[in-house]
Amino acid sequence: MTGLIPRPSAELSTDRHDPRDDWPDEARQLADHLAGIYGDRDPLPTLTGGWIARQKSRHTRRAYVRTFKSWEEYARSTGIHPLQAKLPLADAYAKHLAKTPTRNGKPPAETTQAQALAAAGSFYTYAARLQAVDSDPFAAVLRPYVDPDYSPTEGMTDEETMRLVETARDWAPRSYALVMLLYLTGARVDELLSLNAGQLGYDRGHRTLPLTQKGGKKRPAPVPPLALDALLAYLGDRTDGPLFVTDSGRRWSQPEVWKHLRVLARRAGIPQAATIKPHTLRHQFITDNLANGVPLQDVQDAVSHSDPRTTQRYNRRRRQLDNHPAYALAARLGERLALEEEVPAS
Repeated sequence: MTGLIPRPSAELSTDRHDPRDDWPDEARQLADHLAGIYGDRDPLPTLTGGWIARQKSRHTRRAYVRTFKSWEEYARSTGIHPLQAKLPLADAYAKHLAKTPTRNGKPPAETTQAQALAAAGSFYTYAARLQAVDSDPFAAVLRPYVDPDYSPTEGMTDEETMRLVETARDWAPRSYALVMLLYLTGARVDELLSLNAGQLGYDRGHRTLPLTQKGGKKRPAPVPPLALDALLAYLGDRTDGPLFVTDSGRRWSQPEVWKHLRVLARRAGIPQAATIKPHTLRHQFITDNLANGVPLQDVQDAVSHSDPRTTQRYNRRRRQLDNHPAYALAARLGERLALEEEVPAS
């Protein structure tokens, strides 16, 4: 039997392809950022770039980039290379996260802390597979308790929601289209901002937008007539480029949207204007639909929650406040105080 003999290989080209060129933008940018700090010979830039490139959705990649930068900066501030980090440093970082104020001046929510620690752990799991580290220093870090029935998002009343919609309508077509799409579709802000104008589609009588959700899941979201009218009035004749653009024509960014929404909320007289965020309107989509009798399963499917308890969390928080016994007790006390004021002193 004649053995298989490999053919002589062709002369290797000097123009070799760099596999990092196939990474998503977020992975390349993080790798370049870290190479500027640690140099090209350090393994950290390539490790983190490869880890980010593995994430399916743009939303996850962006979130992981933010959280890893925070961890890397903390480790570097202590003089420890991230690939040399051990459990004591990871424990210290968890405590640092819990007390560091965010943009609203308050420490991050327990869910945010848990997500940051999980993201760091994800990196070390990847690095351990490549034998770049011995183990994950975050594996034994105590995670903050996350109440499955609690949502930190501050809701609005029907009247407040209406005032915000009217303020956006009177402000500018772009503002109105943004608020209407966030509220009437329940989409996350990054899902909308990643779209292009030419992606407004049609499916069996519905105008749709193709949303890419967490985990890379894709679904067409129907655009109700009110939201569609607002969007078409904003787009005009434009059929290409980003769906939402700035005055200079570039894609509208999430920080800019957060800032603009708070400007609208202040103008509308919303009590939590300083802390409102785009997710507030997703909260309202869920809460108001459940309050209007839409079946939980339909709302859960619309917002692509894998667990109905996640969807119900928004409704449960509203009931806990609206039906809280503090109001009944206060009403009874108020009646007794009013009676005492009516009885003349003897």
